Amino acid sequence: MLNLDPSIPSKILVAGAAQFSYLERGKGTALVLLHGLGSAAKSWHYQLAGLSDAYHVLAWDAPGYGKSSGLAAESPDAGDYARSLAAFLDRLGIRKLHLVGQSLGAIMAARFAAEYPERILSLTLTSPASGDARLPEAERARRADERLEDLKTLGPRGLAKKRGPRLVSANAPKETRNAAIETMAMIRPDGYSRALRMLSIADTRADVARLRADLRVLFVCGDADEITPPESVHAIAAERPEAPLHVIPGAGHAVYLERPVDFNALLREFLTGW
Repeated sequence: MLNLDPSIPSKILVAGAAQFSYLERGKGTALVLLHGLGSAAKSWHYQLAGLSDAYHVLAWDAPGYGKSSGLAAESPDAGDYARSLAAFLDRLGIRKLHLVGQSLGAIMAARFAAEYPERILSLTLTSPASGDARLPEAERARRADERLEDLKTLGPRGLAKKRGPRLVSANAPKETRNAAIETMAMIRPDGYSRALRMLSIADTRADVARLRADLRVLFVCGDADEITPPESVHAIAAERPEAPLHVIPGAGHAVYLERPVDFNALLREFLTGW
């Protein structure tokens, strides 16, 4: 059962004109976790609890999520989120870090790693979203409009009831599925809409191709993922053929939430030696 530990209270940080909410636990080298489109910092509970014995684990609420202030641009790109992450880390005094991005968070993570190569110790892309930049313009618009219309007509909770169950596999425990739905139900329309517009023009493959040659990279996905299926993850990973790609059997999109023991073991093994 998912238990969102009340001993990990949300913190608030102000960096210039921006405010960020985040969760934090542990000491040592920073391990920073970026959530997906319909999620939040608290979805990383199992990683905060399970990896903080060895790392300084932080999970932010992306701009426009939780109590984090939104981006000024109505149609931001991945670089806007990367710059926000840099400001967040600067305010915390974190210069070097291991970075993990889930789904939409993987788009942000890949762009940050490409733009700030000197700061990244390792990069893990989990169920990474490809971004829609390589699709025809009409298809990009259709995808974005469909989700924005759902948000407008259903509201955050209705959207979560419709889309939230797809975040995990059909065999996921009911408690896990409910946790994913409840977290999505807390999205803010402004943050979600901006993130969707970023997704529409993002190209994760291009950013992965730009990564520093000696950067250690890990790809993780579930074989029951309906949102970023393994074939799409393989296409991104092909830009980094020397990087390992682990496919977890029976896991859905939010593999870190649905299969935290397996996910944490993979991540810990990857990070060992740093």
